[in-house]
Amino acid sequence: MKATLLVLALSLLAGTFAEQKMTRPADDVLGYVRAAFGDFARSADSLNEAVRHPGDGRAMERALLQCRLRYKRIEFFLEYFFRSAALIYNQPAKYEVEEPFMEYEAPRGLQLIEDMLYARQEDSTKGMLIEQSRAVAESARDLGSLLYGFHLEDAPLMESLRLELIRVMTLGITGYDAPLSKSGVEESEAAMEAIDRCLQPYLAHGGEADSIRFYLDQSLRMLRASPGFDGFDRLAFLVRGALPLQRHLGEWIDQNGLFCQTVPTLDYRSADLFSPGAIDLRALPGGADVHALPGNGRVALAERGRELFSDPSLSSDGSRSCATCHRPGTYFTDGRVVSPAMPGFPPLRRNTPTLLYAAYQYSQFWDGRARSLEDQVADVLTNRAEMGIDTSRKDVRKAAAALAAYVRTLTPFNSRFDRYMTGDRRALTPDDVRGFNLFMGKARCATCHFAPLFNGLRPPLYDVTEYEVLGTPATADLLHPVADTDKGRYGVYPIPFYRGAFKTPTVRNTAVTAPYMHNGSLPDISTLVAFYNRGGGKGIGLAAAGQTLSGDTLHLSAKEVRQLTAFLNALTDRSL
Repeated sequence: MKATLLVLALSLLAGTFAEQKMTRPADDVLGYVRAAFGDFARSADSLNEAVRHPGDGRAMERALLQCRLRYKRIEFFLEYFFRSAALIYNQPAKYEVEEPFMEYEAPRGLQLIEDMLYARQEDSTKGMLIEQSRAVAESARDLGSLLYGFHLEDAPLMESLRLELIRVMTLGITGYDAPLSKSGVEESEAAMEAIDRCLQPYLAHGGEADSIRFYLDQSLRMLRASPGFDGFDRLAFLVRGALPLQRHLGEWIDQNGLFCQTVPTLDYRSADLFSPGAIDLRALPGGADVHALPGNGRVALAERGRELFSDPSLSSDGSRSCATCHRPGTYFTDGRVVSPAMPGFPPLRRNTPTLLYAAYQYSQFWDGRARSLEDQVADVLTNRAEMGIDTSRKDVRKAAAALAAYVRTLTPFNSRFDRYMTGDRRALTPDDVRGFNLFMGKARCATCHFAPLFNGLRPPLYDVTEYEVLGTPATADLLHPVADTDKGRYGVYPIPFYRGAFKTPTVRNTAVTAPYMHNGSLPDISTLVAFYNRGGGKGIGLAAAGQTLSGDTLHLSAKEVRQLTAFLNALTDRSL
């Protein structure tokens, strides 16, 4: 009898060991996700209950925060494997337009709930609040069905974690998802805890695995020790935690044969997000065609473009060249409110933007009417008011291709900020550092001007160029504002959400490329910062319908304005 029991016990023990041996790390992660789905569903139910039976506003805010924190623990998974499901919960609180099909995505989910909740307009929003919270709760209860028959593979999981880390660095800590509650640091902590939890089953001891653990712990310590959203040291978090983690994680993924790439805009060969080339120009419009040329051919084409750039024979009367309005000596701008046109035409309608980093966009011109740099150059060459050459000239497209190839080389990435991010810790002053933290936090600049390009190319996929309605005035007089009448992208696609919308340009070299905005109405940085500090058009009394910029004041002090300006100066490239 004892022998029989012993045999049975050994058999059960062996079975247990066999089961443990057969369990894949990915299955362990899938178990975590399944449990986290349940946690999120319960928090969504609690939010719904708080909205339906509000005791006070704070109770709803706490319920929303808990729901958002639970969402952040599954964000990496939903955003990568079930993108459409993620949109139900975490879509921006504004209409999203899918081009070129012009399909609208109405605001919904947790960001919209936050927007309504903090607006404190209970009577007008209560019905919609209840509707949105119920929709989130009901959908969350069904999340588990997504996992039916789902098989998680190691390599795609690693890419999802890579992207989540970029999401934390560029959106999470900036408060992009929760600008009113300012819970971005807490939410980033939850997202980093999810990354930590999912990597643990994979990490052995030694080498890159130990480095990953160290920088994960370092990142989490800084997030947990944060004095609050406005006071969080984002630069320290990046350079001492998240960016080294990104580098070591990339090395570990390569060493273990877990490489996977579904996002063409990211060059995983770059050390980290702030390395030059981290965003792959080959994935942006026209880039693939240029890079398909042999190396020498690519260089020769760009060199030909550089020569043509200052060639007045490209204009109909030989009076002007590209460099007339985009002067290399003034950072490829001309310093005017608007540029003069060809003889016989009124001045051009909009301000001449810098060409530096122009290649890092999915559309060109302020209203985004040109899809590629090639199209943009061809438009300028043949526009009667700008260059005016005959559209039948056979060399137009060849010239456009060469000039576009040259513009793609205008990406120096050698500002003091860039030098700091690549290791020169003496490149920034204390005011520069504080200015960066304001830019990425309290001042909300980075919720439209996304790192590392600081333009409207939205992370972590960098597959969309954003357009914003700012309520820009027609003049610099913010005390007696006059509304600008330019309809912006509405002239390209006449839909209400694009009325007064303009492409978000880079703020790299902003300090040396005044005046600002599409109409050149703001003459200097102090006026520019004052406009944003007051809440854009709404904040200065303009009835900017559909304004996507928050109309709330930023409450930046004079000292903070000076520090923010210092950081903008640190984005000036050293040489061109």
